[in-house]
Amino acid sequence: MADLYSLVGPLLRKLDPEQAHGLTIRALKSGLVPGRRAVSHASLEQTLWGLRFPNPVGLAAGFDKNAEVPDAMLGQGFGFVEIGSVTPRPQPGNPKPRMFRLTEDLAVINRMGFNNEGLDAVAARLQQRPRVGIVGANLGKNKETEDAASDYEKGASRLAAYCDYMVINVSSPNTPGLRALQGRDQLEGLVGRTRTALDLASEGAKRPPLLLKIAPDLNDEDLADIAAVSVAGSLDGLIVSNTTIARPDSLQSPQAKETGGLSGAPLLAPSTAVLSRMYALTEGKLPLVGAGGIASAADAYAKIKAGASLVQVYSALVYQGTGLVERINKGLIALLAADGFTSITQAIGADHRGKA
Repeated sequence: MADLYSLVGPLLRKLDPEQAHGLTIRALKSGLVPGRRAVSHASLEQTLWGLRFPNPVGLAAGFDKNAEVPDAMLGQGFGFVEIGSVTPRPQPGNPKPRMFRLTEDLAVINRMGFNNEGLDAVAARLQQRPRVGIVGANLGKNKETEDAASDYEKGASRLAAYCDYMVINVSSPNTPGLRALQGRDQLEGLVGRTRTALDLASEGAKRPPLLLKIAPDLNDEDLADIAAVSVAGSLDGLIVSNTTIARPDSLQSPQAKETGGLSGAPLLAPSTAVLSRMYALTEGKLPLVGAGGIASAADAYAKIKAGASLVQVYSALVYQGTGLVERINKGLIALLAADGFTSITQAIGADHRGKA
């Protein structure tokens, strides 16, 4: 498989990024992409929200927006897969081109705008799949919707029966006004209504845990507000973080001037800093998922020691392929052992305890 990507990867990167992504999805759907045996080791396993994660490396939202290949990606060795973002109604997203590789920076900029086929199409696909492996759903709002909470209520109600966890995404920079929903007053109402919809939809069955995905560009007051809402009991976890609107001076690619959210290597340090801050603010009381810039086992381990129970990757797959998942997991086994940890749970937040 590694040899296959070394041949196919450079060819895909000669294509328009969105076209290359579409070809990848089609190849996965057709079964042309060989599966990978997931790395299995006792030190990587953990149970969160009553779910048994075989390893901590997940696929971030954005890759499989329409739930076309969750099982194919689980078959690449991921410990869990997150589909979406999905909105109640189908929407085309922003005008093309809207995805850009920053090859010199090992980064990506996108301004997709929640392009997806809508809840009905996604629910139909999820309903048909066997409930094997952990699959979560990332929920968004339609661009024209004024009552944002109503869209998240609809998403929670529609997908509760088919997903292992749900994510409220109010941190994409590509939907006007979306990030403003991260303020305390707006967030309390939105989370409360979504949680109620999820409770009602799950009556008589296990309720999927509800997480919130936040931006890396928030100030200290915003982070404190989100932490307060989180530990109040309506949320079961946080994903830290989404893409950034910042443009570090270190960027070298001519594509760096494109508008949209920046992901990949330049996001590692700022997103990890926000993750660490959120772990401290929430006093380690709820699981955090570390996302942003992970391209190696060392990157993933830095997130875990900063407070992440799980990690997610996406942009690095553009440059390294799905073989990255195996490399991260094998590297984590070695890093945990080197620090004297027999379980990943012992390493979570270790930086805050002065360990490792």
